[in-house]
Amino acid sequence: MTRQHPEFDDEQTFIDHAYECLELTKKDAWKIREMNEASMGGTFQARFERNAFDEVLVGRLTQLDLGDSALVFGRIDRLAESPDSFESFHIGRIAVADGAREPVVVDWRAPVAEPFYRATGREPMGLARRRHFEVQGRELFGIEDELFGKGHLGVGHDEGLDGEPVSSGPALRGYSTLLSVLSRGRTGQLGDIVATIQAEQDEIIRSPQQGVLVVEGGPGTGKTVVALHRAAYLLYTYRFPLEDQGVLVVGPNRVFLRYIERVLPSLGEAGVEQVILADLVRGHSFTAKDSESIARIKGDLRMAQIVATAIHDRQRPLRNNVEIAFGAGYLRLTRNESQTLVSEGRRRFRRHNAAHHWVETEIVAMMIASSRNPDADTETMRSALRDLPEFKAVINYIWPVLTPAELLHDLYSSKALLRLAAQKVCTPDEYESLHRTRAESLAQAKFSDADVAVLDEALALLGPKPRRNGRINDADEVRTYGHIVIDEVQDLSPMQLRMVGRRSLNGAMTVVGDIAQATSAHAPASWKEVLANLPKKNPSRVIGLTVGYRIPRQIMELATRVMQAAAPSQVSPISVREGEEPPRIIATTRALLFGELVKETKRLVAELNDGNIAIVCPDEMSEQVSLALDAAEIQHGRAGVSGIEAGLSVVPVSVIKGLELDGVIVFEPAKIVSAQLLGLRALYVALTRSTRRLSIVHSEPLPDAMSR
Repeated sequence: MTRQHPEFDDEQTFIDHAYECLELTKKDAWKIREMNEASMGGTFQARFERNAFDEVLVGRLTQLDLGDSALVFGRIDRLAESPDSFESFHIGRIAVADGAREPVVVDWRAPVAEPFYRATGREPMGLARRRHFEVQGRELFGIEDELFGKGHLGVGHDEGLDGEPVSSGPALRGYSTLLSVLSRGRTGQLGDIVATIQAEQDEIIRSPQQGVLVVEGGPGTGKTVVALHRAAYLLYTYRFPLEDQGVLVVGPNRVFLRYIERVLPSLGEAGVEQVILADLVRGHSFTAKDSESIARIKGDLRMAQIVATAIHDRQRPLRNNVEIAFGAGYLRLTRNESQTLVSEGRRRFRRHNAAHHWVETEIVAMMIASSRNPDADTETMRSALRDLPEFKAVINYIWPVLTPAELLHDLYSSKALLRLAAQKVCTPDEYESLHRTRAESLAQAKFSDADVAVLDEALALLGPKPRRNGRINDADEVRTYGHIVIDEVQDLSPMQLRMVGRRSLNGAMTVVGDIAQATSAHAPASWKEVLANLPKKNPSRVIGLTVGYRIPRQIMELATRVMQAAAPSQVSPISVREGEEPPRIIATTRALLFGELVKETKRLVAELNDGNIAIVCPDEMSEQVSLALDAAEIQHGRAGVSGIEAGLSVVPVSVIKGLELDGVIVFEPAKIVSAQLLGLRALYVALTRSTRRLSIVHSEPLPDAMSR
């Protein structure tokens, strides 16, 4: 990488020209929008078309707003038909044309840009040269060339033989550019890798969208950014129909969502929905906490059977014949009639609430038949009966309208209902552990994170609450998506996987994770277990990422020892970076523990003043750590909805997964291990978050895997 490249000034001039063209495109788009806004009135169809057109323009303007992201980051020179000529394409974040509509910058997702990511010395894909720019915004800092064979292009700069980078590790594209980007300080939010995508990553990004694609890889292999770039690529390649169908990204927690929120907008795709599972089941309070054993039961597929049985148990024939005084006579419904009614309702309808209107109609018809006026109009009689408490009691006993919250609130607070629903699939100890004290009202009922998928299962079987006329509001139905991305998929329970799969329109999904980092109660032993609970409309594929770009070798060596103890069958990624220093292990006494933590924190803050630092601690110690920093007058943040954007953050180990920082202090690793069943895996996650410096501060003896 050098500023002395003979074409440095020419390339800077080109980049400036590309930005001028981008600004011209923005101005043209704004003019069109202003003209559209000025045109008011007209027919409904005309207004609808203007609004739709305006929506497209707003999307385009959003796409053109790159912020600080670089527009152009590379160039390819492709051999033409003549042996002495070639055609050049500058590769960038989005496509840009000049005033004459001639292409200036090629979108990185376009087919012509594929050799920029895939070409090798053995398979040059028609390239003579690949050029990488080290660029920040509009400013060019360096150029790196890779040549493919001999020719008129002359001597390249910082390239290896036949276009392969000079490196003792795995073959990497744009090696100097890659290391330069990796060495930059973190901002507390994940950046895109569009300029440094490697061949194995590009293969995943551009793979067909059908079926479930599993992307497995250890820490630092870029699983998350690859999945997000894949979402951007699919939206570009299959704009219709994916833009209308929607793309959904599911993350493990809000800290993670905050961490990744800028990646897709920086790639020109601002309309992707990014959620945690609780966002898909709105209107509930998820503040209750479950023990690991209860979370395991709620995440097991047996819970789907329990929910189905609980609904079945609420579809009940009368115990005795019913007689309701009405007008000058009586309306009657026999036990046998109600039994027939319930059996027929179960046969006819797949969802419980959808049957309610039909059941009500049948009950009214049966009561009319038993009355002195058997020719009475059904709808007139229904209107008259609906407000009678006796009639309400009958319909609510036989076939009540239920919301998922009502169903679970009743189920969890009744030992009798739990026994009826679960006795065939659970032991008494298991279903009795689900019992809890009944809240005074449904509004006060609190659910846990493990209940999210259970509520969703209930909604799938109950259906939305119908209107008074029995019809379902389409807005209340579960939305489906054309493509779904799940991050940290190894931590989802079978019920949670079933929940996400329910939202897949066509079975197209990209799921990423690392079994060695699985820390939940349902940690899978293989990807086969995960795929068993996802859509099977098309064949699934598993593709591995093997190269660790982020974590220095010295840190990865320590973490690998922990991984081998926690998950012996898993393989750690190959690190391509040499660290600045080995991990620092600071042993102290309990009395001096927080003093040593403060001292090490001050050292890292001073040395890494251009980056982000996290103190990763057991969840129950995060408050103590924060108080110790306050006492030492060290400014810091705490991981939460605002993410980890403070220069120094205290991060409970339960929410550290998926994040990356310049410096990490792992605090009391023994307590991280002892706090949960798969504690060694949680420690492995904590040890693999740093891109530059790692320190361990402890008073309790280190786990055996670390002390070897």
